[in-house]
Amino acid sequence: MSVMSARCIIAASLLAFTAPAIAQDSYPSRPVRIIVGFGAGASADSAARIVAQKLGQLLGQQFIVENKPGAGSNIATEFVSQAPKDGYTLLMGTVANTINTTLAPQTRFDFARDFAPIAPLVVLPNILVVHPDTGVKSVAELIALAKSKPDGLSFASSGVGTSPHLSGELFNQMAGVKIVHVPYPGSGQAVSDLLANRVQVMFSPAATVLQHVEKGSLRALASSQLKRTKAAPQLPTMDEAALKGFDTGLWFGLLAPTGTPKDVIDKLSKATNEALKSPDVVETLSKQGMDILGGTPDEFGKLIAVETDKWAKVVKASGLQKTN
Repeated sequence: MSVMSARCIIAASLLAFTAPAIAQDSYPSRPVRIIVGFGAGASADSAARIVAQKLGQLLGQQFIVENKPGAGSNIATEFVSQAPKDGYTLLMGTVANTINTTLAPQTRFDFARDFAPIAPLVVLPNILVVHPDTGVKSVAELIALAKSKPDGLSFASSGVGTSPHLSGELFNQMAGVKIVHVPYPGSGQAVSDLLANRVQVMFSPAATVLQHVEKGSLRALASSQLKRTKAAPQLPTMDEAALKGFDTGLWFGLLAPTGTPKDVIDKLSKATNEALKSPDVVETLSKQGMDILGGTPDEFGKLIAVETDKWAKVVKASGLQKTN
């Protein structure tokens, strides 16, 4: 073998070895898609667009939000599970994914197996509200009223299997009461009937009902997370008010298909957490009633595991039927 041939072989070997690293170091070299399983204007969509804009500024490429609504976000989730494992197609994961693991298990993907967590973004706390005509002014009073009127009260939700619905089911279980569930096609219709006193109780995303609370049309009793929400810091948490350990909310976070290179995941996670610390991002999200989460891929993975286990128990205890 000639000296020239040997040098060519060595050069080719070095190029082959360094090419993947070079490609990953340059990530992202083209636009990145964030797939959202809900329609334009939904809370998950709004959060995705706010963070996507900042990620684009930080990483020098467009982050484009695409909506693929339907099947409680399973359509979007399946789409991303089958996407190339290169970091250019991401999923806006939500609490719905952990609920669907038990409630709608007949899918072509396994959420825990097929997705790599990047970072949790925000949580939108649910607020427990009642119609003023109930006369209820605290969580304890609501529990007492519900116990005195078995099946005499009803709670609205934005649909079967949603976080507001299962928050109500968890309330029933922890308080030992039976408030009847009335599902609606969306939060708007549910709130309309609550305002009309056709239903008396609702766990609703904070941004949807706080305007009615301020007007006195609804009465807020507590927020649903362990930590008080910045959207209504005067409100006690459910844990503080009556039910120790009660903790629910609509959280959102970024995930990629499992198998996406770790350095790409780490780069996205670092940029996402940086974005969540930006004053303009914090202000915009806060105005929509969202509390910042942030965290590492491992921390997000632990959150997903805890949520999956919690909602599996709630679904089972509620006797809800699994769907295909």
